[in-house]
Amino acid sequence: MASSKLILRGAAAPSVKNAIRCGSTFTNLTSEQFMKKPTNEPILDYKKGSTERKALEKALEEYASKVIEVPLCIGKERITRKLEHEQTMPSDHKHAIAKYTWATENDIKNAIETGLEAREKWHMKTLEERADILLHAADLCAGKYRMALNATTMLGQGKNILQAEIDAACELIDFFRFNAYFALDLEKYQPISTKASKNSMLYRALEGFVAAIAPFNFTAIGGNLASAPALMGNVVLWKPSDTAVLSNYIIYQILEEAGIPPGVISFLPSDGPVFGNTVCDSKHLAAINFTGSVPTFKYIWKRVGNNLDKYISYPKLIGGNTVCDSKHLAAINFTGSVPTFKYIWKRVGNNLDKYISYPKLIGECGGKNFHFIHPSADMDSVAPATIRSAYEYSGQKCSACSRIYLPESQWQNFKDKFSAIHKQLKMGDVRDGSIFLSSVRDGSIFLSSVIDGKSFARIKKYIDAAKSGEDGAKIILGGKCDDSKGYFVEPTLIQVTNPESKILTEEIFGPVLTAYVYPDSKAEEIVRSIKDATPYGLTGAVFSGDKDFLYKARDILRDAVGNLYLNDKSTGSIVGQQPFGGARMSGTNDKAGGPHYALRWSSPQTIKETFEPVREWRYQSMD
Repeated sequence: MASSKLILRGAAAPSVKNAIRCGSTFTNLTSEQFMKKPTNEPILDYKKGSTERKALEKALEEYASKVIEVPLCIGKERITRKLEHEQTMPSDHKHAIAKYTWATENDIKNAIETGLEAREKWHMKTLEERADILLHAADLCAGKYRMALNATTMLGQGKNILQAEIDAACELIDFFRFNAYFALDLEKYQPISTKASKNSMLYRALEGFVAAIAPFNFTAIGGNLASAPALMGNVVLWKPSDTAVLSNYIIYQILEEAGIPPGVISFLPSDGPVFGNTVCDSKHLAAINFTGSVPTFKYIWKRVGNNLDKYISYPKLIGGNTVCDSKHLAAINFTGSVPTFKYIWKRVGNNLDKYISYPKLIGECGGKNFHFIHPSADMDSVAPATIRSAYEYSGQKCSACSRIYLPESQWQNFKDKFSAIHKQLKMGDVRDGSIFLSSVRDGSIFLSSVIDGKSFARIKKYIDAAKSGEDGAKIILGGKCDDSKGYFVEPTLIQVTNPESKILTEEIFGPVLTAYVYPDSKAEEIVRSIKDATPYGLTGAVFSGDKDFLYKARDILRDAVGNLYLNDKSTGSIVGQQPFGGARMSGTNDKAGGPHYALRWSSPQTIKETFEPVREWRYQSMD
């Protein structure tokens, strides 16, 4: 297979208006139009014979036929070394699409110093100048590089056409545009002034650097974790997931073409512990922006805590070790697992004495999301909504439904309707093969493989437990697993009789839905039990035709989830419409895609200029 270096072509970045003149978007919505009337990026249909379908098929063929060399990007340096690691297709794990190297501790420390140097000019630019770059990047994503983003997400992360389009194209474009819009709107607030003094608020960058730790399951999240802090004047060390290196690298290059200066964002594929320990041990750590596992986020938080005396200011932990050990750490932006986030948090905690400021930790860590079905629910809606929530992208969305509570009176009805849809689901290679079902060259594939062998083994363990009858579990639908070519897990429905079963309460992160059937008379009791059944608090949905019960359930679940859906599936949040994030062990609930997210990446300074200097020290009451 040929090896090729990907280079995005383009001259120096023009302004947003110039970008519109020298390029076009597939939907004809541009950033200039968006800023006049904010609206979400339209989703393309990709019908056979359409312009976008032909363009996507060409991009898929191109990226499947070569291996892209992905370098470390630090300032103007491009470092490849031996390119000892490969990103392979999850649906064909012998097929490599990218080669890359891991950053060493010295590389990461170099990126910190390079970023701090770049910060001197970057944070002094106006917000309008920085927003202009992000808006230009949005137009590049909407037009010139839309198919590259979609194709690399499909091949490298196993998404079908629609799931790639709503992620790598639409959501990424929305993040760039809405973040710019919200940030500019934030600046409109200024403190009250008087005749005697003028008061103003300066939305400064954090002092130090931000570490952005991205997940595999959403290309757009990787772009958002790195670009949102940069928009507010911060410099960022971006660690992509090993299983999403290629799509994330394309975003990095798009940001470069749009005008992000060298050093503002460093692109650093890395071993997780090496990256985490190094950033957490730097005194310049300002924030960690994390999406991933709960254990990892807890580790990061503890690491920051242990280093508090090192830091220049208190880092923001927004959800890794080399970054955790830097005194310049300002923040860590993380999306990933709970164990990883816990690890980062501990690391930061252990280093608190090192830091210049208190780092911010921002984390989004997944969950065990539910659908609760009331006896009055519309089952013609419940079945397809649950199919989509549980099985889209093979259940690998943070918000995917993985547990469902059904009344006895509707259980058989649900099984019949659910099974009828289940039989129609096509699973296979995102290009042209399949493991269980028919060819997907026609674009009708609904789901593909899970991301890698580790995920496959974890999911299979739960399915095997159900097959053995653990906790009274039994397989209702699906249950096949095959990793001979790709990591394929058939969409599976399991029934359990124990409400505390690990299959019902532990995060599986795959196409596995677990059902618990309850007596109709205990509907309210079951709703009350849901919120404390797991340590998570991300998303959930209640389906009920009884409005009184629906709103009672809403109130009962007030602390249970960050995103609650009434008579709708638990997935599908849209930037600007449903700001996303959960609390408890699901994360810090900072609501990406909402108007308050930008403030997390700023360290506001209040400035008072007086026109009436103090001349007297005595109080009037003293006379």
